[in-house]
Order: sequence, then C-alpha cells, then structure tokens
Amino acid sequence: MRPLQTDLSIFEKFKFEKPPVGVKFLYFKPERIGPIDKKLPACEMIKEVQQRGTPFYFTKENEDCFGKVPLGMEEIPSWGEGGELGAELEIYQEPRANSRIYQYIPKFPKGTVNYVALSSLDKLTFEPDLLILMTTPSQAEIVLRAMSYSTGQIWESKKTSVLGCAWLYVYPYQSGKVNYTVTGMSFGMKAHEVFPAGWILISIPWDWIPVITQNLKEMKWVLPSYTDGREKYIKRRDNCIAKLTQKSVSP
Repeated sequence: MRPLQTDLSIFEKFKFEKPPVGVKFLYFKPERIGPIDKKLPACEMIKEVQQRGTPFYFTKENEDCFGKVPLGMEEIPSWGEGGELGAELEIYQEPRANSRIYQYIPKFPKGTVNYVALSSLDKLTFEPDLLILMTTPSQAEIVLRAMSYSTGQIWESKKTSVLGCAWLYVYPYQSGKVNYTVTGMSFGMKAHEVFPAGWILISIPWDWIPVITQNLKEMKWVLPSYTDGREKYIKRRDNCIAKLTQKSVSP
C-alpha cells in the first residue's frame, strides 16, 4: 500500500464524536496490518475500527452479511437476487420490488477485492481509497460545502433501503463521487444496531480528498450569515443585492 502522504490533520479540527476511517480495497493481503478476529457485517467494520483504534483488514470469511456481494467477494444466491429474502423479511411488498434494486446496486468485479483494510484517522499509515466520516448535520454541511467551494459540485445522496454498504463502500470508489447517507435509514445497519439514528455518514473517494482538504483550510467554516441571526442576515443579503445592482448599472 502507498504510504500516507496527504496531510489530513485538518479533520482533527472538527472534533468528531467518532474518528474518521480510512478504507483501502486490496487484491493482495496487506502488510503490517493484521486480520480482524471476528465476523461482522461490512457496515459494522466501520464502527469496530472506530472503537478499537487499531487498524485491521477483513476478508469474505469475516463478513457475515451481504456485504460480500457488492465487494465482489461472493455471488449473490439466486433467491437473493430474485428478491425472496426482502419479501420474507417484510422489507418489500413482493419479491419483484426487492429484485428491482439489483440493477442499481454497485458491485466490484468478482475477485478483484479480496481484502479490505480499515484504520481510524489517528492510526492511518496508508493513502486511503475512501475516507468515511460520521458527522452531525452541521459538520456535514461544512464538509460538503468544502466539496463545492472551489468546484460548484452538487451534493448527491444515493442509496437503496437495503445493502447500504454498497453505497458507503463501492459507489464512491467506482463513481468518483462523494456520497452521504443518514444513519437509521438503512435496513441492515438499523437491524444490526450499528449506528445511532440521525448521524450523517459521508464517504469521500480518494480523488476528492485533496480538494476537500485544501478547501477546508481556505474557506470560512462558520459563515457570518449563520451567526448574525435572521434579521441581520436579511439586512446583509439586501445590502449585497443593492451593492451588486448599483454596480451593474454604473457606467
């Protein structure tokens, strides 16, 4: 794995309740990182490394939910792709509804990811493929604004009611898009009691990490318009509009 060279210390300024997590997808077994010693769903691996504080990797033998499928480690059973499980668990009205989601679920090509390494930010020694943040809405606004600050990029959230891990791990990596979801809205994570409800999970792919990091260093995190109060903000806005209007009509 490529050693960490990006300065990610700016994220320490947030004082997140749970540390950010770096993720690396690997074909070969990583060096200097040991395996996890238990079985967990792929989504719960994030929580586990946050609690342990020690990096680890997992394989398909350690993943005990359906995360192996979007990670390309295992084929989904025909009854799964047929939507039978979603109907049995009463998530969907009929198998047809559950079956439809598989045309949207992102997946790694079979066998291309055999190991997934994770590390909390304070122990991160490798350049991550993803940086996953667990934030409050106010913290999420700052991070996402940092994404669009120099680029104008829109904020998007993509997810299905099941297989939330696919949108947390695979989608950002493959699409090159930052994705965010709200905890408590994913069936598997809710049933496994992985995260408290109401937090924002932001998954940042490697090509966006330098942009967001640099913009966080440059921009104002808390805008004056957020602290002025409603009346002062309206006055500030109207003054700006008047100034720009006057400027536009001046010779």
